[in-house]
Amino acid sequence: MRLDAFVSEALPEISRSQLKKLIDQGNITLNGSVAKASSRLKGGETIQVILPEPQAGEATPEDIPLTIVHEDADLIVIDKPAGMVVHPAAGHYGGTLVNALLHHCHDLAGIGGELRPGIVHRIDKDTSGLLVVAKNDLAHQHLAAQFKQHSIKRVYLALVHGCPDKQSGVINQPIGRHPVQRKKMSSKAKQSKTAVTHWRVLRSYSNEQLSLVEFKLETGRTHQIRVHFSEMNFPLVGDPLYGNSTRLRILKDPTLRELIKQLPGQALHAQQLGFIHPKTGKYLEFSSEIPDTLKTIIDYLDQL
Repeated sequence: MRLDAFVSEALPEISRSQLKKLIDQGNITLNGSVAKASSRLKGGETIQVILPEPQAGEATPEDIPLTIVHEDADLIVIDKPAGMVVHPAAGHYGGTLVNALLHHCHDLAGIGGELRPGIVHRIDKDTSGLLVVAKNDLAHQHLAAQFKQHSIKRVYLALVHGCPDKQSGVINQPIGRHPVQRKKMSSKAKQSKTAVTHWRVLRSYSNEQLSLVEFKLETGRTHQIRVHFSEMNFPLVGDPLYGNSTRLRILKDPTLRELIKQLPGQALHAQQLGFIHPKTGKYLEFSSEIPDTLKTIIDYLDQL
């Protein structure tokens, strides 16, 4: 067995890119000597993996335009465009929502961690729509508690491949890291957490086998909607990770295919967000318009 394959299997929490970097930097040794990724194991060897201490990071303010739906002394609600990463991480240290918020709000530093100031929840890079950010520790704790209690209202809109037999339903399927494909989540993970998704079909376009579906999240696991519906064989249109390119190619209408290719990623939009204000105790609810790329597709389908 190759050394890199063995270490990847033995330490699944290490991504492939991290593994390659560890080997290239000499942080993985075989019988005390620096090894190559292709080194073959016969059994009985001693493998040492040295994980360097993570370097402390700090997000820097950047003058990036924001669509602010609501703002007060305790929190800010943002309508995030598709394509924007929420907070800095490997491969995305700039141009994120956090970088933009630090420029706009001068009192976020330290709230929720140096690289995630004020961030209580996330939506995927290519998902558009609403999220709330805390401006102080009290607001952060209060909002985090609401998410933990599943009392936050989160409504998403998605265009999916296929037409479900039922008009609505509830998916209660735990989600965790995919056992093989580390970028993906899966219900087949060894370690998973409860994930509950409520859904209902708003419109079906049987001539193209597409459906417009509304989702209400009871929990908020990573890629929850994308995983739950792709495992039901209704992947989200344009999803680069859980989608199926064949489903796009078999669409009958060439104009529709071209419109879908204009999507920045999965056709998923965080349309509504509701929560209790951490200071006033009043319920607040916000809505977001469907982005133009997705609205154009829906309008076109409605006319077919």
